Amino acid sequence: MLERIGFEQLTTNLICEAAGLSPPALYRYFPNKYAVLKELGDRLMRAQDDEVIAWADAGGLAGATFEERLAKSLAIHERMVDIQRDFPGGLAIGRALRAVPVLQDIRFRSRDVVAAHFFKHMRALYPATDPRRLEVVTRMTIELSYAAIEMVVEEPDRDADIINREVCLLFAHYFATFS
Repeated sequence: MLERIGFEQLTTNLICEAAGLSPPALYRYFPNKYAVLKELGDRLMRAQDDEVIAWADAGGLAGATFEERLAKSLAIHERMVDIQRDFPGGLAIGRALRAVPVLQDIRFRSRDVVAAHFFKHMRALYPATDPRRLEVVTRMTIELSYAAIEMVVEEPDRDADIINREVCLLFAHYFATFS
């Protein structure tokens, strides 16, 4: 429904109608449409976070060769696209998390959780690299990933394979400069 009518036109009454609930039943759990979207955003971000954290824990950030690191990065990017596409309303929820000020904190918290996890792994991979640089790099990497994933999800027929590959090449080349 969110994709069809947009965030501005979404109301709690429309949500109730679509869900087959009475307004008092909805209001028992959600005081407004922002609370509903917050819950949906939390669920989408958690699904992606769980997947990418498991990937990192399984060695996703490491690789003996440039090609191996590139392949691992490409695999997780494609998986993140699939999660967002398959999540009910994923496209619209992603847009809302980016565009609606009261929802942006959800994306920032998700980014920071994943960045902290990445930092732990990258610190082990690149012990000679300034920790402050690694902290910035992990956040920056996640933000660039979000942008690429959003491009692919929003326009799936427009260069999706190239966008995923290019952003992963960017990361692989960049991380090859670390010591």
